[in-house]
Order: sequence, then structure tokens, then C-alpha cells
Amino acid sequence: MTLLLPAADGVADHVQRCLPDARIIRYGDADGMELADVTFYCLPYMGDAASRALIARMPRLRVLQSLSSGVDDVLGAVPPGVTLCNGRGLHHEESTAELAVTLILASLRQLPLFVRQQSQAQWGHIRTESLDGKRVLLVGHGAIGVAIENRLSPFGASVKRVSRTACSGVAPLSQLAALAATADVLVLCIALADSTRGLVDADVLAALPDGALVVNVARGPVVDAAALASELKSGRLRAALDVTNPEPLPSQRPEWTLPNLLLTPHIGGDTFAFARRAPQLVADQAARHLAGEELLNIVVPVSA
Repeated sequence: MTLLLPAADGVADHVQRCLPDARIIRYGDADGMELADVTFYCLPYMGDAASRALIARMPRLRVLQSLSSGVDDVLGAVPPGVTLCNGRGLHHEESTAELAVTLILASLRQLPLFVRQQSQAQWGHIRTESLDGKRVLLVGHGAIGVAIENRLSPFGASVKRVSRTACSGVAPLSQLAALAATADVLVLCIALADSTRGLVDADVLAALPDGALVVNVARGPVVDAAALASELKSGRLRAALDVTNPEPLPSQRPEWTLPNLLLTPHIGGDTFAFARRAPQLVADQAARHLAGEELLNIVVPVSA
């Protein structure tokens, strides 16, 4: 069995120790290597188009393993006969939820302002907002949404939920604008799909109360970027974004200089906890593939 694996975080080395008879090609060496025999490819975490382009050089590929929970950037590159698996269980849910709450608290307590003041040796005391009593609307109620809600509860915030799949206590997306009108904080943690691309448009943003905070830890294209930028420039809304459209955010974009916007560079799931767990997941998946056993975290099952 030939595997193409990332060297980062010790993934390739760990799998080699677990499967000493496997032939392993490290991702950094792939450009000069023949990949026709590769049957298992683990994409590098936060990989780019070049990492996906290698798939075309693997006619015998059978398993495509992502280390991310979201695989919207990979779906279009999965060939027939290949099973796609994601990185569920690598602490993405917990880490992303932590960041979502961090962004909310940092924005409400004006931490970016105080960082700017510190850099100028200014002591500018102001009164800030508490999360206690805030009305939070979660857009998406999968594993990440549930983890966010669990972390919000001790702060005294009230939570409402909308999702693609409505159930008890979770409203359908058709009610998003109506519920947005009652939200102090709108948190986006929904998967990117055709039905959610541009979901948070000008109408949804306009429905939010003055001063509301938009937090996006989902994917950039879930939000109409131009509509959000317009609301931010007017000063009516605030935002904290871990994801943008496109990524990286071009340096000429106005978002960089808006004082009511907190930006982080898509760090939601990328923690040392993830790095500790990734090598073992890949080793387990490779061993299952080698033994012909059912894989974990299947997103796209093998197709004819």
C-alpha cells in the first residue's frame, strides 16, 4: 500500500511507525514523485488548490482523508470510486466553539480597543458590555453549534437556534430573518453548501438590531461580504470573523481597517489539541484501509 501523507505534526512519521510495511510518500516530496500507486491520500491541513490538484495524478486512489471537519473545498475534487473522510473528532468542535465564545467576549468587552490603547500607552477607561442577558442566535446546530451553546450557558446568555434540519427547539432557515430581529449576537457555525451560500444576506443583516454582533466561525461564503462590509462601514453592526471570502483576505479590502471588526486568520480548529490527535486518526484510517475495514468519518461513500 502506498500512502501520500503530510509530514506536518508528525503525521507521516507516526503512520510509518504504526504501519512499517507501508510505502509512504511525504507531501513535500510529491512534486518529483510518481503517484500512480497511491491508494490513500491525507490532504495537508488547510491545504490549497495545489494539494487538491495532486488527486488527478492518483488513478488508484481509494481513500481521500481530510483533517478538517468541513470539506466543502474538497467535494468537487473527489473522483468516482474514492471515499472521502473528514477529521471529525480531532477537537475541531471544541476548539472552534472556544474561539466563537472568545470572539464574542473580546468584542463585547472591547479588547481590540484596549490593545490599540496599550500600543499607544493610553489608559482609556470605558464601560463595556457583558454576555449576561445577551440574546444569541446560533445559525447551525451540529456538533460545533452544540459545543458553542454549552459554553455560552454559564455566561447567562439566552440561545435560539436555526438550522437546515429543523427539530424540537431548532427553527428552520426560513425563520432566520425573523429570529435575527431579536438577536444581540448572531453566530454562524453552519456548513457551507449550495443552500447556505450567501445565507446571511443584506435582508438578514438589516433585520439585526442596531449594535448587534455578527460572529462567523463557519465559512466566509455563508455571508454576503459586500452587504456585511456596508453595515460595518455605517457603524450600525459589529463583527468578529474567523473566516472570510476569499481567504486570505486581500490587503486592499476595507475590512482590515474597520474598528468595529475583529479578524482572526481561520484558526478555529487549529490548536495543539488537534495536532496531538491528527497522527493517530490518520494511522487508524490507513490501517482500516489496509485491512479492508469500514472507515471512520465517511462524508462521501465510494461511488461507481
